Amino acid sequence: MKIPEILIVETVHQPGSLARVLQVIADHGLIIEHINAIRREKGRTLWEITLEMDEEANRGLYERIDQLPTARFIGKSDRVFNRHRGGKIRSVASIPINTQQVLRDIYTPGVARVCLAIAADPEKVHEYTAIDNTVAIVTNGTAILGLGRIGALAGLPVMEGKAALFAELVGITGVPILLNEADPDRVVEAICAIEASFGAIQLEDIAAPECFEIEARLRERLDKPVLHDDQHGTAVVTLAALISAATRTGRALRGATIGQIGLGAAGTGIVRLLRAYGVGRVLGADRDPRAIERLRAMGGEGASVEEIMAQADIVVATTGVKGLINPDWVRPGQIILALSNPDPEIDPVVAMQRGAAFAADGRGINNVLAFPGLFKGALSARTKHFSDAMLMAAAETLAELAGGEELVPDPLDKNVHERVTEAVRVAALVTRHLQ
Repeated sequence: MKIPEILIVETVHQPGSLARVLQVIADHGLIIEHINAIRREKGRTLWEITLEMDEEANRGLYERIDQLPTARFIGKSDRVFNRHRGGKIRSVASIPINTQQVLRDIYTPGVARVCLAIAADPEKVHEYTAIDNTVAIVTNGTAILGLGRIGALAGLPVMEGKAALFAELVGITGVPILLNEADPDRVVEAICAIEASFGAIQLEDIAAPECFEIEARLRERLDKPVLHDDQHGTAVVTLAALISAATRTGRALRGATIGQIGLGAAGTGIVRLLRAYGVGRVLGADRDPRAIERLRAMGGEGASVEEIMAQADIVVATTGVKGLINPDWVRPGQIILALSNPDPEIDPVVAMQRGAAFAADGRGINNVLAFPGLFKGALSARTKHFSDAMLMAAAETLAELAGGEELVPDPLDKNVHERVTEAVRVAALVTRHLQ
């Protein structure tokens, strides 16, 4: 499996020395994600080169660099680890606590008045606490990224990352909750036991098929928004990308035949939202017969990967299987989103070379574009449930904001998240009014 590695390489400060290093990297079939000159002194430059590589498969790379007459492999950077050191999040007071009077007001004895007010009228919790700005980010560690069942504790850096993005992009407080429990009954009970602390629940990196049952049961039991991000956040951004691609190729998305390869959490969420959006024909492939049963229950048709590539106008793949799609299967004019990270089912460049009208991978089609605004909008509207209308409003807004050759906008543009938040908030209020 390829993961980010940051190499430290020293080169002699003369023409062509760095180019030789880059050629060695290219000869190993690796793509440079980022390059940065750390320092230059005494005729030598120290470079930080970020790659996605399989260390076992590419072990000879370091020796090849050392064999160059003008370069030397120094080692690996701790940049990623340094950015995680001590954690990525913290809780801070929202008001200055700088006098004894403030202390008495916010804690004892003054806080007792607020406690009694909420006891008498629970709705006051929205006015006098941070509950409308607080989301539980819950995992049981059964499907962390593409790493699999590595445990809740090992997934904590991912949950902290989600919390950091909530804080930075939309000003929400995300609280990581780790559950050492795989049984759906016990997961549901654990979340229900702590839900009063939070305005909404984000389920994260919980394996299929248990994730479907857990989310459905929590939605039934809790009067607050619950969303499994691996399903619905991914589906929203995928729908946004497909709206953009269909518009630019002159296709009617709802009338297209769409193939979904891989029907785990992400794939099932994508199919469900596409059907809700009005897409008439969806083909799906998966090795698990239960996944095909779920597909058919949503109105989709089971098919093989080859049949999907032969019939579908648009293909979305979420299998986690590198190189699953044979380049010879690509038909001219197809739209192909190979979303598995870090290794897609087909390289987008190869798909385009074989005639695809649009092709992208999971680096650009990322659910960070969806979940911050989805939760901020839901909390702002004080809605009790996420609706399809809210998800589709988010997707349509993202498609509208995409610019240039990109299918979706820049995930670090805070204006994007503000626009998604407002679209979701309005959709929630309209849904409530219609009910």
